[in-house]
Amino acid sequence: MNLHENMVAGVIFDLDGTLMSSELDFTLIKAQIGCPAELDLLSFIAQLPSPYMREEAMNIVHQHELIDAQHATLLPGVAQAVARLKQQALPMAIVTRNYDRAAALKLKNNPLPIQTVLTRSDAPAKPDPSALNAIATLWEMEQQHVLYVGDYLYDIQAAHNANMRACLYAPSDIPAYANQADYIVKHFSELPGLINQLNEKQLLSQSSHSTAL
Repeated sequence: MNLHENMVAGVIFDLDGTLMSSELDFTLIKAQIGCPAELDLLSFIAQLPSPYMREEAMNIVHQHELIDAQHATLLPGVAQAVARLKQQALPMAIVTRNYDRAAALKLKNNPLPIQTVLTRSDAPAKPDPSALNAIATLWEMEQQHVLYVGDYLYDIQAAHNANMRACLYAPSDIPAYANQADYIVKHFSELPGLINQLNEKQLLSQSSHSTAL
């Protein structure tokens, strides 16, 4: 694929809090499994001393995720933005820290034209870049041409760990870590415009470079 170095040719989305609503109460979940508030939930479970303890803790997480999945709805502007990107023939995928059954239920109840979905059942959870890199390989695309869109610090870190650009979706308050993202959108309707703007800028600089030659 012959692309100018900074063109966006594919988009990967986070799921919870980005494409769909989520009411997971992490404070409650952590309290139920004895995870200190400041630690990452999945990392805490992974280091529990016995398989039985890990399984019990994960069962509690799964219950919360499935209940949350039953109530999830698409966030404002998502359906329209995804439809516009599909019209532009941009490949799209989802990478979520959810487990497969919860993610599948959310997408069954709120269908989107996105076929490729990787969960923590498929690859190590973000900020590990494995899932993002797997999608770039699937698309036969260099990482720099993929934009990752998410609403949390782990999304920005996963994108940068995969040498992709990070777009932070921040619908309300701008978090302190927002300055680590390459781009910020406050509403999903801004996303197709941002991608078009980036690609037009690249085409313009490419054509002016060709003229100069």
